[in-house]
Amino acid sequence: MREGGYAGVVFALLAAIGFSAKAILVKLAYQYRVDTITLLALRMAFAMPFFVAVLFWVCRRKIDPLSLKDKMMVLGLGLIGYYLSSLFDFLGLQYITAGLERLILFLYPTMTVVLAALIYKRAIGRKVLAAMALSYLGIALVFLHDAGGRQGESVLLGAMLVFASTLSYSIYLVGAGHAIARLGVERFTSLAMIVASIACLLQFGVTHRLGSLDLPFRVYEYSVAMALFSTVLPVFLLSYAIRHIGSSHASLIGSIGPVSTIYLAYLFLGEKVTLLQVAGAFLVMCGVLIVSLNRSQTGAVK
Repeated sequence: MREGGYAGVVFALLAAIGFSAKAILVKLAYQYRVDTITLLALRMAFAMPFFVAVLFWVCRRKIDPLSLKDKMMVLGLGLIGYYLSSLFDFLGLQYITAGLERLILFLYPTMTVVLAALIYKRAIGRKVLAAMALSYLGIALVFLHDAGGRQGESVLLGAMLVFASTLSYSIYLVGAGHAIARLGVERFTSLAMIVASIACLLQFGVTHRLGSLDLPFRVYEYSVAMALFSTVLPVFLLSYAIRHIGSSHASLIGSIGPVSTIYLAYLFLGEKVTLLQVAGAFLVMCGVLIVSLNRSQTGAVK
């Protein structure tokens, strides 16, 4: 493997762990009774300057100006893929464990397959259908485990919100291919994240007073960590990894995400790990990897 390949593997691994840590940081911040809108606004406020800096750096090169179609695409995908997805995810984390949240989010390749099949009228083969069934069986096992307590209805609400987050992100992925090809990864990602950041800050401005920012310093620490290590760095690390080792290998390494979240949740949140959870996580990861690798190898839904 060439030097760039080794670096790609390391960056894919770091990106997966960074994305996994987000749920842990959100859960830790919620212990200080900060509400979802405020926490999301803080995360995006701290992350946005980095994306603005990247955008200015990209624009120093000779690039084509944005057409009206490009602007509308960036606006729509930024709102759907990052703003709505983050909002639903943060809301859902109020009700479910970090481990279940990460497993549901990890289903996005299966949803992307379904959406692409519906939009482009492609048939979904038996192998992919079986793999998808395996993934959703795994989610059902973990969900039934978590819903077995007194808070079953809350777990259902949280799971539905995170599922909506995953669906929003899947819609973004299906629609982002053309925009990324035209604008480039760094330019498009920065623009979409800036759109999402502005939406989060506007929502906070409309629904909250500045006095609601009078929060414990620990909340700001978690927000900065979330912005840097679970937003900015993973986004660009994953892009670099895909560029050097390909999407199939990056997907394979990214499968460590749910495992990382379960371990971090056990370490920092005291969430228990049971045999049923491990079995469910294994089924989800197997199914998603089969779907992801099948699409990478064939370029179609087989």
